[in-house]
Amino acid sequence: MAKPLTDQEKRKQISIRGIVGVENVAELKKGFNRHLHFTLVKDRNVATPRDYYFALAHTVRDHLVGRWIRTQQYYYEKHPKRVYYLSLEFYMGRTLQNTMINLGLQNACDEAIYQLGLDIEELEEIEEDAGLGNGGLGRLAGYRARSGITGSKACFLDSMATLGLAAYGYGIRYEYGIFNQKIQDGWQVEEADDWLRHGNPWEKARPEFMLPVHYYGRVIHTQNGTKWVDTQVVLALPYDTPVPGYMNNTVNTMRLWSARAPNDFNLRDFNVGDYIQAVLDRNLAENISRVLYPNDNFFEGKELRLKQEYFVVAATLQDVIRRFKASKFGTSDNVLTVFDALPDQVAIQLNDTHPALAIPELMRILVDIERLPWHKAWKITTKTFAYTNHTVLPEALERWPVELVEKLLPRHLQIIYEINQKHLDRIAALFPKDEDRLRRMSLIEEEGGKKINMAHLCIVGSHAVNGVAKIHSDIVKTKVFNDFSEIEPDKFQNKTNGITPRRWLLLCNPGLAELIAEKIGEDYVKDLSQLTKLHSFVHDDIFLCEVSNVKQENKLKFSQFLEKEYKLKINPSSMFDVQVKRIHEYKRQLMNCLHIITMYNLIPATDLSEQISTAGTEASGTGNMKFMLNGALTIGTMDGANVEMAEEAGEENLFIFGMRVDDVAALDNKGYNAKEYYEKLPELKVAIDQIDNGFFYPKQPDLFKDIINMLFYHDRFKVFADYESYVKCQEKVSQLYMNSKEWTKMVVKNIAASGKFSSDRTIKEYAKDIWSMEPSDLKIPLPNEPRELLNKDNSK
Repeated sequence: MAKPLTDQEKRKQISIRGIVGVENVAELKKGFNRHLHFTLVKDRNVATPRDYYFALAHTVRDHLVGRWIRTQQYYYEKHPKRVYYLSLEFYMGRTLQNTMINLGLQNACDEAIYQLGLDIEELEEIEEDAGLGNGGLGRLAGYRARSGITGSKACFLDSMATLGLAAYGYGIRYEYGIFNQKIQDGWQVEEADDWLRHGNPWEKARPEFMLPVHYYGRVIHTQNGTKWVDTQVVLALPYDTPVPGYMNNTVNTMRLWSARAPNDFNLRDFNVGDYIQAVLDRNLAENISRVLYPNDNFFEGKELRLKQEYFVVAATLQDVIRRFKASKFGTSDNVLTVFDALPDQVAIQLNDTHPALAIPELMRILVDIERLPWHKAWKITTKTFAYTNHTVLPEALERWPVELVEKLLPRHLQIIYEINQKHLDRIAALFPKDEDRLRRMSLIEEEGGKKINMAHLCIVGSHAVNGVAKIHSDIVKTKVFNDFSEIEPDKFQNKTNGITPRRWLLLCNPGLAELIAEKIGEDYVKDLSQLTKLHSFVHDDIFLCEVSNVKQENKLKFSQFLEKEYKLKINPSSMFDVQVKRIHEYKRQLMNCLHIITMYNLIPATDLSEQISTAGTEASGTGNMKFMLNGALTIGTMDGANVEMAEEAGEENLFIFGMRVDDVAALDNKGYNAKEYYEKLPELKVAIDQIDNGFFYPKQPDLFKDIINMLFYHDRFKVFADYESYVKCQEKVSQLYMNSKEWTKMVVKNIAASGKFSSDRTIKEYAKDIWSMEPSDLKIPLPNEPRELLNKDNSK
């Protein structure tokens, strides 16, 4: 017998989380039991909660597979332009809930699992995170949800499917993702992220599409062209994961490559000892996909990392060319003209510089293998690629030693030199005798040993270059790559990041999602700009009370979680002040810590999102958007997407403090002297002296000396310079929070203004301005519908 529903639960049954039908529930229960028995070979007497999770995952996956096959059939028959998103990182997080939401199965699954006597939330918690990325870089490509915060690359894949674009994500199937960070006894510790140890129900291995990737070797020139020979081969085994769009039956593919050693050693050539060693040496090849390199904002060149970058590039481009040749556009007998159609059928987006080797690799394929003349191959290559820049921090920009590239990829180094020579010839013709400009714009840097500037390679080899927030794109264009933008100003664009409202509202905050749907309808889920309709409810006392209640329910739930997991009791009526960021100097967690020390007998935390990086250092940020959409207010500098959030909501509806970009530049010119601020601000001096004198750790008073030394002498991000402004702004926050009604009004204004920050809007801009593709609202027919519908346009 089903449990009675509360009023709120009844409201959800007719909601954007999907309608519960008796047939749906019965079918899901049948599928669950079938998978428990025949896939997992268990019954209810011996099954564990993990078995139940896998049974549910396979049941939901059943509803994906037909749509997945139908989508690929549609692409095969209609030959749409395809976009390939190349990224070394995909921060996918958990898949189950997101899939249920996008297929409209959430409530039916809830009811089916309840009738089976199980707790769906418990099963959802068992799923491993696919943490195949570091910070915002991988989060854009993917989302990570266990800790509640993640970002946009898989947000992008979600939006591409939702917008009906024929899109593919390509990356590496790391066996160990980003390490888990924990605090034990007050110290940060890391542990390995063995996310595949129990298997992954969402992926499908495709050994029939395994491809060779070559390394090392030498280059020979013959009458028949240039050849790369005597190479070492590693095989790339693809694993495909379905990426469903929201309620449109489109299911795209993320293909991740796993490294495998070839079985080409001849047993007759080995004695037993050599054979054993040969088998053991296979690990050297398979290490390529073993582990994700941590830290996406500090470049440290290592041979394994370069192998990873070429691995994903080489395998992916073979796949892209194979798929292109299988289309009606790639079947011409004239090899000199067949590839003219490539940029019209293929768009490749380079997510940061990590896949930059795709540029010389495509040139190698077109020139060495397909025998196209250089000028024709180069035109095709530049029209095919586009590049997204993610950072202005110099230490994060990749510069590979020429010596290492020559050893690992000798033919690619030759191609890069050729690209550079033709590029510099053009610059010399435009700016005769300007040797300094040639030095600045060269792909090869000479100082401190020859290195390849991978960002320069991406810019020269792409037809479009974009930053990920307006202020960031301006800095990229006018400062970091000003020489390039002077010559080709139209090449540089802005594409402000976004987040998917499916995961970041429907999934993580169903109470608020339902409340919004009651007021303005459900269409906002696919058109987040409709949130502006909420402005008409800013003075509606009942609505304000409902928003406040939703927030309080979430805070109560979080308080209960803290008490259960960490034995930490907090008052759920207090204010929660949150800074969810990876630890890095430019995120300025230290400024937050100093403020905590200043408020030592800690005023309660607030419902506040901390976005406090130094102006001009954060490319965009997506956590700021997630907090804004979910009803938190922002305290922040005018940096990254904060600038556009202030434009959308009004600066008076954010707590903005600190230096602007011009102020930071002026302080750099003057010279930043931390001691001036230390001596001028009594509260800051007390806090710093407490740290310096061992007040917080008397057993080891010198423990934090390095932090003090950095803040005084090596702080590029100028924590002290913004401190006074930050403290005063925090006082404004506390004052406003005392007036619950005015606080909630500001919350509603922020939610109403967050529509711009949907990844759907971001992807529409990429599609229109960079990829020359049109989103579609076509709803692909379901597997049980006639296949002939694939050939009909049933769009609105």
